[in-house]
Amino acid sequence: MRRAFFAFAVVPFLCVSSPLAGDAEIKAGQSVIDGQLKALIANDGATAYSFAAPNVKRIFPTVDAFMNMVTNGYPPVRKPQTYSFGKVEETGPGSIVQQVLIVGPDGKDYEAVYTLQQQPNGTFQITGCSLRASNSLST
Repeated sequence: MRRAFFAFAVVPFLCVSSPLAGDAEIKAGQSVIDGQLKALIANDGATAYSFAAPNVKRIFPTVDAFMNMVTNGYPPVRKPQTYSFGKVEETGPGSIVQQVLIVGPDGKDYEAVYTLQQQPNGTFQITGCSLRASNSLST
């Protein structure tokens, strides 16, 4: 299986829901991921980039650099046919790990694991994403 990472290695995903993660935080994190995916689908790089946390923006300091990384390293995230939210875990105060199940442009199933961190202004931003391909084809 191929794994791709941006920004940093993702903390291990325990694949269980944590009772610590409140519904409001989970919905906020999912809203951020959904917004970024919709922006990527719409070719709106500036909006997609706006959901990235400062650590990601330090590594990819421009919208073009960010979009180039996503386009070349994350085709299923860049142009998903469909996506849905899977398991979620709160790994610490203001830190969420969210599984996203994706059908890529190639018709294959993928699992994207997003990490999000609550920012000083209270919003969540994406600090990283790992992608794993499945050997199955969606039908």
